Amino acid sequence: MKHLLLPVLVAASLSAAPAQRTFRGVITDDNCVDGDHSRMRMGETDRECALACITAHGAAYVLFDGKSAYSLSDQKTPEQFAGKKVSVVGTLDVKTKTIQVSSMSAIK
Repeated sequence: MKHLLLPVLVAASLSAAPAQRTFRGVITDDNCVDGDHSRMRMGETDRECALACITAHGAAYVLFDGKSAYSLSDQKTPEQFAGKKVSVVGTLDVKTKTIQVSSMSAIK
């Protein structure tokens, strides 16, 4: 009986959805992935540069946590937080380094 239960437990654990967690960092774009906009100078502020890179260069919003940049499944909400520190709740796809965003809020 135990040998029949083991495959069921293994299958259940593999099919379990990844747990949501909280990520913190700065909303930037994948042209200025480390949040340093001094090279692109697409605006006077980090926010202006990120917004310009998105609209003029087809860049995508990312979350930079100081070490790594993560793609964001939601590309609409980050616009209001461009250049700002945020808290993102979601699940991380480790293979693609993409956060499936559940919520996003500013950090003061």
